[in-house]
Amino acid sequence: MDTIFALASARGKAGVAVVRVSGPGAFAACAALAGGLPETRGLRRLRAPDGRVLDEALVLVFPEGQSFTGEAVVELHLHGSSAVVEAVLRALGEVDGLRGAEPGEFTRRALENGRLDLAQVEGLADLIEAETEAQRVQALRVLSGALGDKAEAWRRDLIRAAALLEATIDFVDEEVPVDVGPDVIALMDRVAKGLEVERDGVGVAERIRDGFEVAIVGPPNAGKSTLLNALAGRDAAITSEVAGTTRDVIEVRMDLGGLPVTLLDTAGLRDATDAIESIGIERALQRARAADLRVFLTLDGATGVGLVPAEGDIVVAGKADLGAVGFAVSGKTGVGIDVLVAKIGGVLGARAAHAGTAIRERHRLGFVRALEALARARIALEGGASVTDLAAEELHVAVRALDSVVGRIDVETVLDEIFSSFCIGK
Repeated sequence: MDTIFALASARGKAGVAVVRVSGPGAFAACAALAGGLPETRGLRRLRAPDGRVLDEALVLVFPEGQSFTGEAVVELHLHGSSAVVEAVLRALGEVDGLRGAEPGEFTRRALENGRLDLAQVEGLADLIEAETEAQRVQALRVLSGALGDKAEAWRRDLIRAAALLEATIDFVDEEVPVDVGPDVIALMDRVAKGLEVERDGVGVAERIRDGFEVAIVGPPNAGKSTLLNALAGRDAAITSEVAGTTRDVIEVRMDLGGLPVTLLDTAGLRDATDAIESIGIERALQRARAADLRVFLTLDGATGVGLVPAEGDIVVAGKADLGAVGFAVSGKTGVGIDVLVAKIGGVLGARAAHAGTAIRERHRLGFVRALEALARARIALEGGASVTDLAAEELHVAVRALDSVVGRIDVETVLDEIFSSFCIGK
């Protein structure tokens, strides 16, 4: 396997820049630059092949099997100027047998060398992209191997169930339990229960990763755009006393109580007065219906035409500065905004609490396939001893579905897509 190198930290000026070298030639190449390697870590003066001093760096050495990639790895912690980084990368590029890494290649090698499973790779990608506390916690949980641990436990149970069935097929003359049905069904039920919980939690986990959508809806001139600007802390939407100013959906992404939220300012809901406004209202209705939560900003008690609050939606009076009573909010003065934010955070936080360990649609589909196989296995078991072999085979189908989730099998079709999201150096 080639020895690869890349800048592992962000480009641009920084206090420290990290260059990573991984592969069978890593130690020799870095020893040539540093005049020898420390046993684990130490300061070394780096020199180009012609003897020029490039930088004084902290050199970290990771033996094979003890590094992120599982290969021999050396990290060069340089002074973080662009000139220093480019000089060191250029010097490494002149070493025979070394080449620049491709996007995600270090992580791909970690997968191939068994340091990470595929779900952990996806967790790492999400951790790198995390912008909020909820995203960080969720990604770190997956990166730690929590999903792989669950899949392995389910896998053991299913293999045990299949072994019990196969024992009755292959060793009928031996002293093995004749009626293994209850034990097999108990194992299957335990796995199915866990799979259902994770399957049902994927949608919420995806929302934590990609962001919840909260639509601000209501009649024209209720103060929706002013409220959006107040929540965003900037003038994201045009405000006017003229009803119907907002004609399109305006989006603002923000961190709300640690959760990623995209606020949607929509056109006022009323009977349109022209074709352009009609299009805007239709878009508002579409986005509002698809949103995770709707905040109805009322004007004189009216919530607007074409949409009614559903269970879990928030209804609040707008323009509290003009004398609205009860639960009211004013984007102009800030009255009630803290209460509204708390209510939105409470609703979304309660939903986020149901997120499972699985975080992607690919995981959900794997669980669905496993559950379908378990359902077929149960039907086969009800058919009696003559179809026990079919039940055992369905259990193996379920095992393979779980293996696809963590990357033991059937991963080639998704690897390129996953690693394309990684930067060079990771």
